[in-house]
Amino acid sequence: MTKNILVLAGDGIGPEVTNEAVRVLKWFNENKNTDFRFSEANLGGIAYDLEGDPFPQTTIDAARKADAILLGAVGGPKWESLDISVRPEKGLLGIRKELGLFANLRPAMVFEELAEASSLKKEIVSGLDIMIVRELTGGIYFGEPKGVDTLPDGSRKGYNTLVYHDWEVQRIARVAFDLASKRGKKLCSVDKANVLVSTEMWREEVAKIQAAEYPDIELSNMYVDNASMQLVRDPKQFDVIVTTNMFGDILSDCAAMLTGSLGMLPSASLGDANSDVCSALYEPVHGSAPDIAGQNKANPIATILSASMMLRYSFDLGKEADILEKAIANVLASGVRTGDIMQEGATLVGTKEMGDAIIAQLDKLVGGKSQAA
Repeated sequence: MTKNILVLAGDGIGPEVTNEAVRVLKWFNENKNTDFRFSEANLGGIAYDLEGDPFPQTTIDAARKADAILLGAVGGPKWESLDISVRPEKGLLGIRKELGLFANLRPAMVFEELAEASSLKKEIVSGLDIMIVRELTGGIYFGEPKGVDTLPDGSRKGYNTLVYHDWEVQRIARVAFDLASKRGKKLCSVDKANVLVSTEMWREEVAKIQAAEYPDIELSNMYVDNASMQLVRDPKQFDVIVTTNMFGDILSDCAAMLTGSLGMLPSASLGDANSDVCSALYEPVHGSAPDIAGQNKANPIATILSASMMLRYSFDLGKEADILEKAIANVLASGVRTGDIMQEGATLVGTKEMGDAIIAQLDKLVGGKSQAA
């Protein structure tokens, strides 16, 4: 099974964490008869520095031909003074739009060994396993008109438009209902229907899909302000959450802290599986963390878990994904920690050493041989 994986290491800690994920995927080549081939391209600030564009044509061409994409992180203070049209984040929004990656899957799962690392009480987060499904290519981040106008009196007016078409809501709802059908058969749709008419339409369209196609799934609705409160009050009431682009951005970061660290959360951005271009991009939820870049301090687990999602969703290698997740759990159970999840009595390691520990656990689980390169 030859699969071509495009690595977009990006900025800051991106190259360090993607390197560890690639090492893990190469381990599967050595021990599980996979045939992953790797290529590289630029995205974000590094792309602007080297090619004058945060999403250059060379990257577009490479992305369209890949079977899956592994992304590190983009952005940082170095590029904040640039015009918004060429900031690193434009590369991230651009690749999502170019490949039609409309469904962002962000699991928030608490490893039992890290339940004490959460800012919430252990009994609140222990056993937590929720999935946030964020619509990724519509809503206020892409809506038109948008801009900043200077008015006749010299004052300035900034505006963005929250726009959704019914078909955009319907397709993300189907992704969420499908996931719910394989999990706890429970879906919560989050909106602000009491004040935003566009999300009132969202609520109506989700309800139509449930009634017509998923009558066995329990559907509930919640306003986003209440949802943010409930995530920190009683997060285990949720199984699958589906929401808009901006609300999903905010709620998934909130959910990340339930797990103890942004360094633990992976994500998958998926498009139409029948498309003739790549329809899957995998990345950690965390940012580029430029303050620790190049210091071997970053936690690579979120990126390695993103690789696990790649195995599961792009390559139908569920057993291999299970093995990888078990290896990570074993490492955490052994007390090995990077700085962001450090606990009293644990062993502090760096980025590469965490990768080494995970690969060593893979070896133990299947009797394999380490991929040291």
